[in-house]
Amino acid sequence: MITEVLLWSSIAIIVMAGCYNSTLFVLSRRRVRRDRGPRTERLYVFLLACLNEEKVLAESLARITSLPAGNFMALVIDDASDDRTAAIARAADPDRVRLLQRHLPDARKGKGAALNNGIRHLRESGILDGRDPADVIVCVVDADGRLDPHVVQAVDPYFDDPRTGATQVGVRMYNRHKGLLARLQDMEFVIYGDIFQSARRYFGSVGMGGNGQFMRLSALDTLGGEDGRGPWSDSLTEDLDLGVRLIARGWTNQHCTTAAVSQQAVLDVKRLVRQRSRWFQGHLQSAGLIPLILREVPTKAAVDLLYHLSSPVLILLTSLLPLSFLIATAGTLIGSVQAGHALISPLWIIGPYVLSFTAAYAYGWVYSRRERGLGLVRAILLSHVFVFYGYIWFAAGWWGLWRMLTGKQTWLKTART
Repeated sequence: MITEVLLWSSIAIIVMAGCYNSTLFVLSRRRVRRDRGPRTERLYVFLLACLNEEKVLAESLARITSLPAGNFMALVIDDASDDRTAAIARAADPDRVRLLQRHLPDARKGKGAALNNGIRHLRESGILDGRDPADVIVCVVDADGRLDPHVVQAVDPYFDDPRTGATQVGVRMYNRHKGLLARLQDMEFVIYGDIFQSARRYFGSVGMGGNGQFMRLSALDTLGGEDGRGPWSDSLTEDLDLGVRLIARGWTNQHCTTAAVSQQAVLDVKRLVRQRSRWFQGHLQSAGLIPLILREVPTKAAVDLLYHLSSPVLILLTSLLPLSFLIATAGTLIGSVQAGHALISPLWIIGPYVLSFTAAYAYGWVYSRRERGLGLVRAILLSHVFVFYGYIWFAAGWWGLWRMLTGKQTWLKTART
């Protein structure tokens, strides 16, 4: 009886998610025409919060300093690193790169705290003196982030609309050719950006990622930038938190599909689960945003955001489906032996396949359009593997829940290679 309840509950969740995903897929295919308004010269400030990033920082700074844009700078926030992170920042182009060093015991308190310190430093240093906060665009880039050369030109038109508070670009894995795990992570981010984020523009619920998020300084100011507290929270997913609070303040979040930031895929399964457990725990923490969403966010965006924030619960419940299916299958096989004839019909195979793999065809098609050299057939086959790759979230989910229940709030930093 319990197995049947779990099985049908999991199936109901999958069907509901399938309907939602189908709606987003249709919406994501609609094109948005964006005409340029009056040309405004904006200052772009790239913030890189770094903790022991000597392996990847030099290449990222080289990409930023070579951008074909006129008015920009980078601020490396060294969060008390004990490697060559600070030295690499000092060796970069001094006209484009500044260094802010944080020291213990104030440092190493999470990415949000480091970014808040960076914003305060920009103000106190005089770099922003005389500039309208509406014309200062702050971009958060991970230390391993490699921005497309045309990223500023791609993002800038979105800020012609004075209601735009933030714009998220796509995310790719620059080492996606280093094995199946890296390739699946690249597919994951392409699908999320090209389907989910693109469609959420029509709901007004586009989310922010921790890499490649561009934000108007005047929008950040409405989240606490002027009172010294800073716009970023202490959440393990400070980017999710910030995106929701921007929407609640009346700003519009946009998603740019014509530029991306590439980052390093995790090449070890254990490290990947560790990374995702932090993201999962941060999503659980974000349940505290629900009252704000109910009070301040327009209905259409609020419904989508509430569904998005419920994803941890849905993941945990769905994780029971494979176990329930195995138990039910074992019971049917035993019954077949006892009855002397097969009790399993073709629907026993077709039904689970339809539930589990229908979306794989849409995912494969979308990914093949981004990764032209892969081909549609290979992309669809890869997307079937991608369905099983999603089981990583089950392990990460239960780990993240355990960490929250045991009071562990430390930031699980992703190791670089």
